Amino acid sequence: MRRTLRLAVIAVASVIAGVVLGGCGSGGSTATGHRVGGTINVAIVDNPNMQDLAHLTPSLFTARTHIKVNYTILDESTLREVTTQDVSAGGRQYDAVMIGPYEAPQFGRDGYITDLSRLAASDKAYKLDDVIPSVRNALSYHGKLYASPFYGESSFLMYRKDVLKAAGITMPARPTWTQVAAIARRDNSPQMAGICLRGKAGWCDLGATFGTVLNTFGGTWWSAKPDGSVDRAMVDQPEFRKTLEFYAGLVRDAGESGASRASFNQCLAQYLSGKVAMWYDATVAAGSLEADDSEVRGKNGYAAAPVERTKSSGWLWSWAYAIPTASNKADLAWKYIAWATGPQYIAEAGRRIPGGWPAIPPGTRRSTYELPQYQEAARTFARPTLEAIKSAPVKNPGTTKRPGLPAAVAYVGIPQFQSVGDQCTALFSAVIAGKLSIDSALKNCQNVAARVR
Repeated sequence: MRRTLRLAVIAVASVIAGVVLGGCGSGGSTATGHRVGGTINVAIVDNPNMQDLAHLTPSLFTARTHIKVNYTILDESTLREVTTQDVSAGGRQYDAVMIGPYEAPQFGRDGYITDLSRLAASDKAYKLDDVIPSVRNALSYHGKLYASPFYGESSFLMYRKDVLKAAGITMPARPTWTQVAAIARRDNSPQMAGICLRGKAGWCDLGATFGTVLNTFGGTWWSAKPDGSVDRAMVDQPEFRKTLEFYAGLVRDAGESGASRASFNQCLAQYLSGKVAMWYDATVAAGSLEADDSEVRGKNGYAAAPVERTKSSGWLWSWAYAIPTASNKADLAWKYIAWATGPQYIAEAGRRIPGGWPAIPPGTRRSTYELPQYQEAARTFARPTLEAIKSAPVKNPGTTKRPGLPAAVAYVGIPQFQSVGDQCTALFSAVIAGKLSIDSALKNCQNVAARVR
C-alpha cells in the first residue's frame, strides 16, 4: 500500500481512542521460541514507524511467545496527556507506554516508571552497549535507563532538489533561517507551498519546531536561577516577539494549506504528495521520503537545522518505551520492549515493511548503520541524521542559561511546561490562522508563563 494511503489509515486510527491491534514484543528467551503467554496493553504514538510495528508484532512476536499485545494508537498530544495522567496517578491501564526524553528523567525521578538498567544489561539479545550514547543518556536519570528507544531523531531541513534546481537555487549545507525564508517565499506558488512548518497547537506539535527557532533567535521561555530553577518569564522580550513574527509570517506567506492544523503527519502527507518544496521537522521523516513506496524517492536533499545566532539548533528526541511501576506485568512488558526496541526487530522489519529498508526505525543503535542493506537504502540521509543527533545542542540550546531537569532543545524540562506550552501554542496557532494578533498572543502567553514559580 502506498505511504500516503497508510497515513490516512493512521489518521482514522487516532480519532478512535482505543484502537486495538494484536500481538508484540520479546527478549532474549523469546528468540529461541520459548512460549511465555499472557496479554499486555501498550500505548504508542501515531506515525508510520509505529504502524509498521503494530502490523508485524502478531507474526514476529506473539506467534513466538504467545504474548498478546493490545495497542492503543494516539496522536502525540493525546498520548502525552493520557500517559501523564495514568502513570502519575498509579493507574494500571497500560503495561508499557511510549514516552520521550521530556518525560523519562522526570518520571524516573518521581518513581512513576521502572528502572530498566538491570533488565537491559542482563538481556544479551538486547545489547545495551549498542544503543547510541546520546539517546541513551537522554532517556536516563542519574545514570539509570528509564525508557528504551524505539527510534531516535534530531531535526533537519528536507527539500526537493529538483524543485530548487529548476528555480536556480542552491541550498546551503548549513542554512540560516533568513536564507530558508527567502527560498520558501521564492518557491511558493498556488501549486506548491514553499515550506511546511508545524502549526497545530500543542507543546509537542507547534511547540517543538517553534522551540528550536526560538533558541537560535536568542529567545527563551524563562530565564534560570543559579541553581537551574525557573526565574522570570521571558515571553515579553524582543527575541521572543521576533521569533513569533518570523515563524507566523513565514507560514502565512509561504506555508502549507491548513497550517494551523498541521503537525508531523500532515506535513509528511503534503510533502509526499508534492504540495510543498521544503519541510523542517524530524530526521525520522527521511525514511518515509526515501521509502520503496514513496513518490518522491530520490528527489530529496537534507540540510542541517537552520540557525541564526547559534551554531546548531536541531532537537534530540526519541520515542521510547517505559514500564509504569504500577503494572503487574513488568516481565511480559520487558520481553515486548526488548524485542521491539532491539536489533532483532530492526533486522526483521527491513524485509517486511512496505517502505523497505529506508523506513526501519533509525537513530537508536550503532549496528543499524552497519547493516549493508540499510547503508545502501539510507545513503542520502543516514549521515545527516547521525550528524544532527550528535550535534544537537542539548546542554546549551540557546544564547542564555535555561531552567529544567533534562537537557532539552525543543522544550523546557519542567513539569509545568506541558501546560504552558499547550496554552501558548494554542495562541500562536491562532496567530498563524489569522484569528489573533501577535500582541494579544504574547501578552496572554506571558501571563501564563509568569505563573510558574
